[in-house]
Amino acid sequence: MAIQFEQVSFAYDESSLWRHNALLEVDLYLADGVFAGIAGASGSGKSTLMQHFNGILKPTGGKVHVLDVTMEAGGKAPPLRELRRRVGLVFQFPEQQLFEDTVEKDLCFGPLNFGCSLDEAKARARRALALVGLDDSFLSRNPLRLSGGQMRKVAIASVLAMEPDVIALDEPTATLDPQSRAELAEMLSRLHREEGKTVIVVTHRMEEILPYAEQWIVMKDGRKSFQGSTAELVSEAPRLEAEGLAIPACIRYWNKAAEMYGLTGEPPCLTAEALAERLAWLLDEAGERSAPTLLSVDRPVPARPPILSGTSGEGGSGHAE
Repeated sequence: MAIQFEQVSFAYDESSLWRHNALLEVDLYLADGVFAGIAGASGSGKSTLMQHFNGILKPTGGKVHVLDVTMEAGGKAPPLRELRRRVGLVFQFPEQQLFEDTVEKDLCFGPLNFGCSLDEAKARARRALALVGLDDSFLSRNPLRLSGGQMRKVAIASVLAMEPDVIALDEPTATLDPQSRAELAEMLSRLHREEGKTVIVVTHRMEEILPYAEQWIVMKDGRKSFQGSTAELVSEAPRLEAEGLAIPACIRYWNKAAEMYGLTGEPPCLTAEALAERLAWLLDEAGERSAPTLLSVDRPVPARPPILSGTSGEGGSGHAE
């Protein structure tokens, strides 16, 4: 078991007049080794949920089980040092996590604080940098003078240097250009596939990790509105959209095609490219290649479906929490 919530609630300023209930009776379960997305509108509780994963926040109601640690509202606080090594959090703005004058010092900081020798810490720094696709030439550079995408990768590497079992990221593609967003999503998928990491991504740009995520949690007003597989998310898309979730256009178009062509039960197309290829085949089979508004969903279909995997904000509006 990686993470389990049992009727978890959390209130900011619990004992004051400004009390704000950010989580309300949340139940969820995420298995070891999963790639999961957490979606929802701004203020829905996504970031608050994530900050319970390594004890930055502790529940004001219910229980949180993470790996072999249990945090219970009103209970004795468990030791969190080892949990925070095994569960790494990457926050939305990497400059808030980077503070040394070289990348190497930043990457060595965590391992040294957990008792690694300097040689071992430096070796971990090099390994972590390689995992995020940066070479050793970055070790001597000032992290705060890197590009936004490079800073984000270094922030992730600083967590990977701790060799965590779980890595959770809050809006990791925020402020990045389309190419950097696509590269980052692919890198996270590689960490999941090749390194066996449990990867959890809080995002309002669902389309960017849609091809990679196996499980989804959708939050609404502090409550869990949905949890299930990507295929189940596609099936539930009309309800979730009616509740205010920004559903990727790719899912809306696929559901319309499935309805028109009787494709219920087929695996959904999760990228614009896959969807375009499938639609071209369907239109060719139906002899309707000249029908430009076949999949009109609230507006005419563009000549080419929007690129949804890391290169378009379509289907992902809103701001980070």
